[in-house]
Amino acid sequence: MTPRLPPVTRNLLIANVVLFALQMLLNDENTLAVTRWLGLWPFGHDIAVDLGGGDVAGLGFRPWQVVTYAFLHGSVMHIVLNMYALYMFGGLLERVMGARRFTIYYFTCLVAAAVAQLAVLYFFDPEKMYPTVGASGAIFGLLVAFAMLFPREKLMLIPIPVGIPAWLFVILYGTAELVFGVTGTLSGIAHFAHLGGLVAGVALLLAWGVRPPRQGT
Repeated sequence: MTPRLPPVTRNLLIANVVLFALQMLLNDENTLAVTRWLGLWPFGHDIAVDLGGGDVAGLGFRPWQVVTYAFLHGSVMHIVLNMYALYMFGGLLERVMGARRFTIYYFTCLVAAAVAQLAVLYFFDPEKMYPTVGASGAIFGLLVAFAMLFPREKLMLIPIPVGIPAWLFVILYGTAELVFGVTGTLSGIAHFAHLGGLVAGVALLLAWGVRPPRQGT
């Protein structure tokens, strides 16, 4: 029988699902309002958006968005994949780290992902005026934590049809994200946000003294 999810992971899952349900249930105008206030908008300037009926809203960066963006998602598949990964890795890592440290780790990764995305847009694509949403940056942090704590556990990287060690999975996945981000492949995905969460995860784990376990002889 699967053990109950620990509280932080359970509450993160609930918060993500509830906010996504609100996105889906509210009408178009209110859904735009949710994204306007909680999605991660590019830093530096606002733009005016016509809501219809003569109403105009200003869309732009607000400080709280570096956290709230991670609780919104762009599609059913987007949230399903992220929440599946949170379910798979979050409970295990929370039990290993403890609730307090896991919370710090998760939110550090999602904030770092937001900062990386904002920096890339500000310096390299300042004309982009679309919000970033999704927990993927934090999920990449969970992946790298799993790989550092359980490097020999097998994970499957599509389209490779066989399980590969977690440490190699993360290296290949991270390399692919870097290539996609630099080349502009698979546009519409925040590749550098993913990398921001991954790098922040590694840095925080090393600061905490976490090292991959040594293999026996």
